[in-house]
Amino acid sequence: MTAPKNPAKGRTRELVRATGGPRYAVAIGVDALGTGLLRPFLLLYAIKVLALSAPAAGATMTGGIVLALAAMPGVGRWLDRGARSAVVAASMLIRVVGTALLLATPAGNVWMFAAACMFLGIGNQAWPAAHAALVATIAQGRERDAALAAARSLRNGGMGIGALIAAAALAGGTSGLRIAAAATAVAYLVAAGLAYSVHISASPATAGPHTPADPDEPAPRMGTLLAANVIYAFCLNIPEIALPLVLITQLHAPAWWSAGIFVTNTVLVVTLQVVVTVWMARFSRRTALVIAGVIISVSYLGFLAATPLGGGWGAPAIAGVSVLCALGEIVYAGSATPLVTAIAPPRALGRALARFQLSSGFGLAVSPAAITALAAAGPVALWGTLATATLVSAAAVAR
Repeated sequence: MTAPKNPAKGRTRELVRATGGPRYAVAIGVDALGTGLLRPFLLLYAIKVLALSAPAAGATMTGGIVLALAAMPGVGRWLDRGARSAVVAASMLIRVVGTALLLATPAGNVWMFAAACMFLGIGNQAWPAAHAALVATIAQGRERDAALAAARSLRNGGMGIGALIAAAALAGGTSGLRIAAAATAVAYLVAAGLAYSVHISASPATAGPHTPADPDEPAPRMGTLLAANVIYAFCLNIPEIALPLVLITQLHAPAWWSAGIFVTNTVLVVTLQVVVTVWMARFSRRTALVIAGVIISVSYLGFLAATPLGGGWGAPAIAGVSVLCALGEIVYAGSATPLVTAIAPPRALGRALARFQLSSGFGLAVSPAAITALAAAGPVALWGTLATATLVSAAAVAR
């Protein structure tokens, strides 16, 4: 008598296969671990190790990210020529260059730091588009959506572990930061080798009728989707920028509230991304994206209502509302990229994903400046503007 099969184990194998296979899954995890070691502490590295002022370091990081966005059209064209794992590996290797430049930058040299930020930014921007194209080559339909969600969970988990290791390394001062940066370079190099070794490619895109890959998906115009995505992407910086800013400068709450919210957000993404994405499959991807916009907008209004409560009750209230915001982020992440892969014509999938990542990168680049400027004008200006803009974006996608 044979033992019954384990459905959960079989489902996990299917997700790993749809994501690119075991080696590629390990590559994602190692890459995320390296990203977590450095990315949250890059500003601190510039201040502590390179002796740059906080304004100079912040402006340089923003400039490097904006310059990196210029590489996205080339990434899209490379993908449309059929490259897949090679582009993923390249996005990791270029971050090795960026990290090596960072380690070689002498104190006070803002130009080498800017170059390091640019190379790191190119890799960070190119990876999501290349990864989505690779998964779309292997899996189709809702299996593709679940595979993208599983990869996001794995990536967030790896980044969280990397950030915890780097936080412990901070006890070593500047030496600890340098060691974390060196470990990041090694992780990116290992991940690039693993990713390239899977040898996944697609037939070069050829001219053909301009039809969506998924004709059953109600398709918004791509321009509308990209414009709306700039606003949607703000939600990704809420736990890292907006909430710490409000909690510390307006409510004068202890710093551990901000850390706790960030950790909770990461845990929710790791544990719920696949579950929520699969559950939302009962709706079209466009409808799911609209629902995400509504949830995110309601959470912004919740933050607005919680802020006047003061430090005693305001911080716990904001922490509670942050769970709703995280849910909106999960629904957004589980529907936006899958929607692009579903409505883009196969011959232009790479360029469509590159343009989508360009809109996400632009939203993430401008959101710190926009959030801090709005916060200076008060809670109504911050949360009211974000809620209104997100609802308008959701309505545009719905129409």
